[in-house]
Amino acid sequence: MASERYNPRESEPRWQKAWADADVFATKNDDPRPKYYVLEMFPYPSGRIHMGHVRNYTMGDVVARYKRAKGFNVLHPMGWDAFGLPAENAAMQNKVHPAKWTYENIATMRGQLKSMGLSLDWAREIATCSPDYYKHQQKMFTDFFKAGLVYRRKSKVNWDPVDMTVLANEQVVDGRGWRSGAVVEQRELEQWNFRITQFSEDLLTALDGLDRWPDKVRLMQRNWIGKSEGLRVRFRFTTAAPNGDATLEIFTTRPDTLFGASFMAISPEHPVAKALGATDPALAAFQEKCRQMGTSLAVLETAEKEGYKTALTVEHPLIPGATLPVYVANFILMDYGTGAIFGCPGHDQRDHDFASKYGLPIKPVVLPPDTDPAAFSVEKAPYDGEGTLFNSGFLDGLAIEAAKDAVASKLEAITLDGAPQATRQVNYRLRDWLISRQRYWGCPIPMIHCDACGVVPVPADQLPVLLPDDATFDRPGNPLDHHPTWKHVNCPQCGKAARRETDTMDTFVDSSWYFARFTDPWNTEAPTTRSAVDSWLPVDQYIGGIEHAILHLLYSRFFTRAMKATGHAGLDEPFAGLFTQGMVVHETYRDADGAWISPVEIEIEEIDGKRCARLRKDGAPVEIGSIEKMSKSKKNVVDPDEIIATWGADTARWFMLSDSPPDRDVIWTEAGVEGAHRFVQRIWRLVGEAADVVRAAPKVSATWSPAALALAKTTHKTLAAVEDDIEKLGFNRAVARLYEFVNAIGKVVADGQAGSDPSLAAALSEAFGVLVRLIAPMMPHLAEECWTALGRDGLVATTGWPVVDRSLTVDDEVTLPIQINGKKRAEITVARTADEAAVRAAVLALEAVQKALEGKAPKKVIVVPQRIVNVVA
Repeated sequence: MASERYNPRESEPRWQKAWADADVFATKNDDPRPKYYVLEMFPYPSGRIHMGHVRNYTMGDVVARYKRAKGFNVLHPMGWDAFGLPAENAAMQNKVHPAKWTYENIATMRGQLKSMGLSLDWAREIATCSPDYYKHQQKMFTDFFKAGLVYRRKSKVNWDPVDMTVLANEQVVDGRGWRSGAVVEQRELEQWNFRITQFSEDLLTALDGLDRWPDKVRLMQRNWIGKSEGLRVRFRFTTAAPNGDATLEIFTTRPDTLFGASFMAISPEHPVAKALGATDPALAAFQEKCRQMGTSLAVLETAEKEGYKTALTVEHPLIPGATLPVYVANFILMDYGTGAIFGCPGHDQRDHDFASKYGLPIKPVVLPPDTDPAAFSVEKAPYDGEGTLFNSGFLDGLAIEAAKDAVASKLEAITLDGAPQATRQVNYRLRDWLISRQRYWGCPIPMIHCDACGVVPVPADQLPVLLPDDATFDRPGNPLDHHPTWKHVNCPQCGKAARRETDTMDTFVDSSWYFARFTDPWNTEAPTTRSAVDSWLPVDQYIGGIEHAILHLLYSRFFTRAMKATGHAGLDEPFAGLFTQGMVVHETYRDADGAWISPVEIEIEEIDGKRCARLRKDGAPVEIGSIEKMSKSKKNVVDPDEIIATWGADTARWFMLSDSPPDRDVIWTEAGVEGAHRFVQRIWRLVGEAADVVRAAPKVSATWSPAALALAKTTHKTLAAVEDDIEKLGFNRAVARLYEFVNAIGKVVADGQAGSDPSLAAALSEAFGVLVRLIAPMMPHLAEECWTALGRDGLVATTGWPVVDRSLTVDDEVTLPIQINGKKRAEITVARTADEAAVRAAVLALEAVQKALEGKAPKKVIVVPQRIVNVVA
């Protein structure tokens, strides 16, 4: 062998070139083999990949290489989620166009990913910021619009008055814009929405069929969709509201607690509240204060509950003569339910907080099991558990569900202004998807506003609507809106002067269908080629972070349904299998001044059994902190380029797979990487030591020596187990088995008997052939180098997966535990085919059993074949 040590810096680029020259990973849509589509969530081109990317893409690559070896036509593409606010920020800060910044980052990250040796079909590469991509997204938008799946309505948004833009809820920090620091306002703007609620029930029920998704993700989606069955109830005002309403309508999932109601609360934006505020300056001021809050449910739930008491009251629907005061409350959102609730503080924490603050009655109406009604109180805390109704008139003694039904039946039978006072209704927490963004660097919404014709879609032959190259970022607001010419256009219907839509699409839209575009990215006429998209989808294995468990996955599920409704696809669910990997975490370090220190700046040593850190430059002590997610702010990041340059891509890949279960966080340690590299070198040394014997060995042997048979059994047991592990994405278990397999091979090589035992040489040759193909999905460059060194033909990347000989995975003997009076006392190894009488005789002959029986016959001997033997003395 030319070199004693394996040199990844020389080997890895050479094999990457060999794969590229042979076009090994290109996928053909007309390949007759069974398809397998593996996809990792594509990255945002922020500038450099991080170790989380290395872990994510390594996992997907193992699956892709394994399935390819198993005979599948594998689709494993890569692209870039390339629109987004960071590019616009870079444009403002660095005076560089977002496109230039984005494409430079893509070039850098593409090179980094290629250095990892990923088996990607780069011919299918897409970038969502390319007109070649967003042209088709615009076409689907107009098709969705024609199908009634897109509409425009006024929506409440977070508005930054300095940057003059809408902010996502996550961009509002303590009531201020995350960048400008200005106090955020709530405004109503005309916004574009996708009608995702049209599919609420289908999106919910279809989760039951996604049995290859993590249960936690399906639960998160169920909760987000939030199906609830309840009652829509109308409360009559004692005097008409100033807007003329005679009743106040609410939706409740707990009509059983109506006897515990002590107040009504309406949103500051409720029509009744608006009418009252028009003549009440104090209420108007309260409403303005509410507008400074965020618009998310999370913000409303955590904010202090505040209200404004109006002069209005309503009649209690079940207690004659009783009335309830009406408050305007800051925790009621107009977009949820009807924008009004009845408050039952005895059995709801939010209502309890509000009632306690304003001195309202807190009356219990649900009694916990086995509780004395006279001693039960909810003054300090509400009760939200199971029980029976009390203090509730005709509901007393009923269980909660029975009480709900009884209330519904009673109120349905009451006529109020010619209609039932209540109706049963199913509600969903899910709201339509607001996609309008006041940004430049996004997909332009292909609509035109004409004073004569209204809102008109851009015709298909005029797509794409391109972003202007000469946009400026020197003042706040949307560059498209203050561009001098771009938004001015003639109406495609009447030809009169009109205006382009200046909002761009939420970047979640870009990532909601990219998996479909990968199936035929060369189609210039349509977003998808039906034969290709219907053949490749659903994605067989989708891999990504748990942080995308709700929005991205839910939006993608909606988009696939919308594509089906408009003829762009023929299925509902985009992802058959989903895996959410854990994060890569690292220790944190601080110097004496509390400043964060990066791992490359320190040295760690053990002193008196304790790990201690010091600065490399001057030996100053460094505090070792907690293990946290890698982040630039805390400097606990590891640069993949440095790791690959120092240790090689295969070492990084192997460590990422080996250290912990793939769905859990992996702790990056220098010692772990060094251990992975030692294993790389060990395999290389073993190959070098055995290469001559393996090259000269016969392919098969007519007879097996005991040593050869033992090695053959180990080989096929390992092969069967690793195959099963990869199928289940148990990469760390597969790695552990491969360590054991290498140990077994190493012992045979060290014994040196293969040179004189042809059957052992044949078994060793097979073992090395299997080993190399088993490590190939995980350490592909090392596998190719070993394959060549062993004299094998072709590339491992194009070689089939080894076939398990099941007869060699079954042991001839089995070891059985022996229990005496219920306690394990011994073990015995017997032939797997031994009958019960033979096992019984062998057990009773054991010294430990004879000693326990003290010369007496056993009362009973129970033999569970190939499992256990129980002796009752």
